[in-house]
Formats: sequence, C-alpha cells, structure tokens
Amino acid sequence: MSVRELVVLGTASQVPTRHRNHNGYLLRWDGEGILFDPGEGTQRQMLRAGVAAHDIDRICVTHFHGDHSLGLAGVIQRINLDQVPHPVTAHYPASGRRFFERLRYATAYRETVELTEAPVAADGVLAATDAYTLSCRRLSHPVESYGYRLVEPDRRRMLPDRLAKHGIRGPDVGRIQREGALGGVTLDEVSEHRPGQRFAFVMDTRLCDGVHALAEGCDLLVIESTFLDEDERLATEHGHLTAGQAARVARDAGVRHLVLTHFSQRYDDPAVFEDRARAAGFEGELTVARDLDRVPVPTRRRPS
Repeated sequence: MSVRELVVLGTASQVPTRHRNHNGYLLRWDGEGILFDPGEGTQRQMLRAGVAAHDIDRICVTHFHGDHSLGLAGVIQRINLDQVPHPVTAHYPASGRRFFERLRYATAYRETVELTEAPVAADGVLAATDAYTLSCRRLSHPVESYGYRLVEPDRRRMLPDRLAKHGIRGPDVGRIQREGALGGVTLDEVSEHRPGQRFAFVMDTRLCDGVHALAEGCDLLVIESTFLDEDERLATEHGHLTAGQAARVARDAGVRHLVLTHFSQRYDDPAVFEDRARAAGFEGELTVARDLDRVPVPTRRRPS
C-alpha cells in the first residue's frame, strides 16, 4: 500500500527547546524516503517516530547551519551500521562540500553502504524517476541555501464505465494506453487527466523568487516561519520568513496544505503562528508543526 506523508522529526530554529528538537523531516513517497535537513538529535527522533535507517533513500540539505545539518554524522553512521541494502544519495549546496565531508567522516566507522554525494550548484533538476522529479531553487540566506521541490508526473486515469461502453477489456486496456487509440476509440474518450502531486520544502530564506517558484501549485508546502509578523525586521536581517509572509506565499501559490515550522525559541505559544497565517489570508489546510507530527500529502486534485 502506497504511503505519502511527512514525518516531522524536529521543528526548532537555531537551538532546541524542551519541546522542540532541531530540524528533521522525512517525506515518505510510496516506497521511498527523503530525509530533509537532519539537525542534531535526528537519529533519536527517528527512533521516537518509528523511522528506520532503511527508510532513507535520499538526503536533502538546504544549507550548512548547524540546526539543519549537525545530525548528518549520526544519520550517516546509522545507515552504515544498519547496513541499508540500497544506495543513498545526498544533495547539498556545493559550497558546503567541506562541511559535508567533515560530518560524513566525523569519527571512525565502517562504511557498508553506497552513499553518493550529489552537490547542488545551480537551479535545476536533481533527479527524475517514474515516481517524481526532484528539483531545487536558490534561496536568500546569509549562506548558500536551496529549497527542494518534488513533482509527480501527470498521468491518465482509466474510466471503467467508458471502457465497458466501448467493449475495451483485458490486454486492450494497456494497448490503448500505449498507442492512444484503438478501433476508432481515443484514449481521451475512456480516461481522464490525473494531475500529479506536488511537494516543496523551503527553509531558511528571505522572500525571493525561489520561494514563490518552489511553492507554486503545491499540494503540501513545508516552509519556515521563524518569526512572527511584528518581528519582520529581524526576519529580513537574519534571512528568515515570518508566519504572515509564509502564509501569503502559500495563498498566492494556491497551496492546499501549509506546514509552518522552524520556530524561534522566543515564542511560547504555537497557536499564534496559526492566527498570523489565517490573518494573512491563507484558507487551506494548515498545520503548525510539532515534533513527531505525521502530515499526509493531500489526496490528488480533481481532474481538470
């Protein structure tokens, strides 16, 4: 059975708190897992969330500040300790290669897994599979930072009643899918367009073109909201977003489910972030993330 969900491992910015671990997010996409920004303590949070090293197929790091990357050492060693049977690919800003290498080899251990480093140096496609295309866009932060976007290919959904009406059954169903027509019946007559699902992960950044491009049309958008709106000056100065800014991005991009995260320790009441997001005009599904939350990717959009 396919599962598409976000497992939240940590939601704190800069320093952990009693209730929030450093960043860490696992996207389950059918049989594959993509780990984003493993901060300090991620390995323990994986245990608490029921996430195994075997669940990780890709690692995507947005930038090399400690709250987004210090967990790499433990996660990489755990992947090797558990002898994960499949290759793992790591994407991260190319300018931070020395940091990745230091974390990868922070202590002595036995390498048992094929870990491929795929540094990111520019906007573009990072991977294309039958299940999704993974791409990245440059963000605006004091150090080089990239956001990630995953898009499922659009497909066709076959309509049983229309197939039956035209007497198409068995192997002929596959044939009309491959060839586009059969016996004078077109594929459009017996199927409908099924839009692919879209996911984006946007961490430390000011407002910029990359933020809007990543968010466009997303079913699930995970985005930092480090500050509240009254601290917008601080947000801009340090290269971050406010809850209101993040919500307006989501509103304008047509996002269906917005996940706010990466909260400054200066704020005690998470409900305030929801208030600010709603005040900014976002009307879709909204989650103010907590550690160990599980957020399902929304069901597919209705065919156009």
